[in-house]
Amino acid sequence: MGNLVYLIPVFGVIGLLFVFVKSAWVTKQEVGGERMARIAKNIADGAMAFLKAEYKILAIFVAGIAVLLAVKGHFEENSNFMVAISFVVGAVCSGLAGYIGMRIATKANVRTTQAAKTSLGAALQVAFSGGAVMGLGVVGLGVIGLGTLFILYNQVIGVEWGMPQVLNVISGFSLGASSIALFARVGGGIYTKAADVGADLVGKVEAGIPEDHPLNPATIADNVGDNVGDVAGMGADLFESYVGSIIGTMVLGGGIISAAGYTDDFNGIAPVLLPLALAALGILVSVIGTFMVRVKEGGNPQTALNIGEFGSSFIMVAASLGLILWMLPETMTLNGVTFGPWDVFWATIAGLVAGLGVGKITEYYTGTGTPPVKSIVSQSLTGSATNIIAGLGVGMMSTAIPIILIAAAILISYTFAGLYGIAIAAVGMLANTGIQLAVDAYGPISDNAGGIAEMAELPKEVRKRTDKLDAVGNTTAAIGKGFAIASAALTALALFAAFMQQANISSINIADPFVMAGLLLGGMLPFVFSALAMGAVGRAAMAMIEEVRRQFKSIPELTAALGIMRKYDGDLSQATPEDRATFDAADGKAEYEKCVDISTRAAIKEMVLPGALAVAVPVAVGFVPKLLGSDYGPLMLGGLLAGVTVSGVLMAIFQSNAGGAWDNAKKMFEEGVDIKGQTYYKGSDPHKAAVVGDTVGDPFKDTSGPSLNILLKLMSVVALVIAPSIAVPSAAGTTMTEPTPNEIQMQETGLNVEEGKVAVYAEEAFATTEGTTEKEVLAVEFEGNENGTEVPAGTNRSNFEQSSKE
Repeated sequence: MGNLVYLIPVFGVIGLLFVFVKSAWVTKQEVGGERMARIAKNIADGAMAFLKAEYKILAIFVAGIAVLLAVKGHFEENSNFMVAISFVVGAVCSGLAGYIGMRIATKANVRTTQAAKTSLGAALQVAFSGGAVMGLGVVGLGVIGLGTLFILYNQVIGVEWGMPQVLNVISGFSLGASSIALFARVGGGIYTKAADVGADLVGKVEAGIPEDHPLNPATIADNVGDNVGDVAGMGADLFESYVGSIIGTMVLGGGIISAAGYTDDFNGIAPVLLPLALAALGILVSVIGTFMVRVKEGGNPQTALNIGEFGSSFIMVAASLGLILWMLPETMTLNGVTFGPWDVFWATIAGLVAGLGVGKITEYYTGTGTPPVKSIVSQSLTGSATNIIAGLGVGMMSTAIPIILIAAAILISYTFAGLYGIAIAAVGMLANTGIQLAVDAYGPISDNAGGIAEMAELPKEVRKRTDKLDAVGNTTAAIGKGFAIASAALTALALFAAFMQQANISSINIADPFVMAGLLLGGMLPFVFSALAMGAVGRAAMAMIEEVRRQFKSIPELTAALGIMRKYDGDLSQATPEDRATFDAADGKAEYEKCVDISTRAAIKEMVLPGALAVAVPVAVGFVPKLLGSDYGPLMLGGLLAGVTVSGVLMAIFQSNAGGAWDNAKKMFEEGVDIKGQTYYKGSDPHKAAVVGDTVGDPFKDTSGPSLNILLKLMSVVALVIAPSIAVPSAAGTTMTEPTPNEIQMQETGLNVEEGKVAVYAEEAFATTEGTTEKEVLAVEFEGNENGTEVPAGTNRSNFEQSSKE
């Protein structure tokens, strides 16, 4: 049984083999006509150009941080310079996951459009297969990376290290994944929203053409943005949560196996191995889930996706129960909480149910035709101001039930299995990441497919099928964002608990002024981070809008074609041959590459400051007090993590759901919606108000909102990595508060209390001349100090110590 650790990377290899087979199948599908192929090539070239530019910057960042980590690990006790290797491997795996997703998404989009000419089922199969490549690529790389490093450090290079050092070094993998994820999410979000806002405001509102119309210069950049934001960005986000939850649980598992007398059938490391084993098992279950997704012509794609997602979840529940009962011993203890395998299983279920519950609540608040979205639609009648007010209200209200579900999962999992239960709940929620991410990535692929159908002017039945897939994709994207938020909350808490263990902190007193200061700083950070992200989108969008306006005015063919569009109100079937020829002459005249370049340069430039903030702040809060001679650094950092987690989760839910609700309110107008007995369509005044609301919501749901998930996890990972360097100098942990009568303050007293020696202190109040009291700690009983000298009962400790030295 001890050889189980060697099988874990094998499951990751199985996942990557599935990726190879699915990718080859997608590539073999038909691309379509020359015009479709040209459009798809423009999208693919733009996506890869952005990825290349982004990775050049990130390579410099990774190299610099790796050098610092190597120096830190070399000179730090209980660590090693190999932490830098872990960091680089984590960064490379995260970047590779984004690359795999981007490549397959830009292949699957045009093939989905071509398949939509045949049937809805064929189109769904291609789009979902592309998503499955992304999903299984992420989990395969995660399990291979972590599993291989654990074997390397625990069985090969670091045989003499001991488990605490192994886990310290391997935590660098999560830091690498988190760093790349934040830059990918922020950069991708800025890119996609700069293009989207430009395409919407100038194309839809000013020019009166669809956002995916070939006359719109920003349309290629908009479709590229779907890939860099919702494919590479979401993939990096869930990859980070995936490995973060595993590492956080492994660190807490290390606390379990360090207890005296602990044994199990897996070389005494079962609680450390369990999260890796659950992740490996999840790969097989996700592969099975992909075969459950099928839909016939006229069927509902949402139902097909739900069958795959929920079906695999039920399989995972049964499989995880067997694995947990097989691996874990009958009793375990962590921080005074004793629990067994069944307790761990129920904690896992709590996390899984909370994740699915948050996803469904997100669907309710953002889905087309739901009461919250209808309320935004109805308030669009009186203009954009009331539309925006309604959307803000929906976003704020949508935080209530998800927070209750997350809080319930935390309490239930803690009740059953303590802090290990909370961490394993995050693993349970993310064990099915493969299928979950496949469903998420299907959305932007379908969105791109619809855009290509529009730009290639394919028959209406093709666009109808792609629109049906796209509508479901919007819902799956919203559910995915909700799932990502819930998993981020539990993952951050798991990493927070792991940080406390590594920093020798047993509890944190929020009444302590240092902790309170950290709490307030942490609560402030998500607002500053969101402001930086939104400001970046606003600046990039302004440049995009100016460029699109310039092209509409300065390129004669575009100006003439827009005039033809207005003349026939977009219905070119009524155009005369001369007008049609004038319109066709504009084909390919839009300078798409200039808009792509604007988004790329803006995203690369603007992603640096938010990313640097997430790394620098926890390091500063942790180390500055230490440099000033204070031991309060780890506690202040603990307060910072608590503040950023609470504030960040609320802000993420609010922004993501408000943006999603605004988006679907706009889509309801585009399909035609009845309000108070009158039907309103695209182009009406309420629709224009809804477009403004959607434009406000775009950076909410696709830039700052999703990026907050990574912010709070990255800060927790940074804290975990630096924890050994700033740990309080007490193996037993400390609250760093005023000593109570029963607390042993070794630093202050210098008395030896090891090997079973116990000191009991009493307090005696002495009246002062002013009538107040002064507490003086008295030694009531003590077997001996470090020199073997007995302390007489009733003797003042400090006086006795001073006289002994004299």
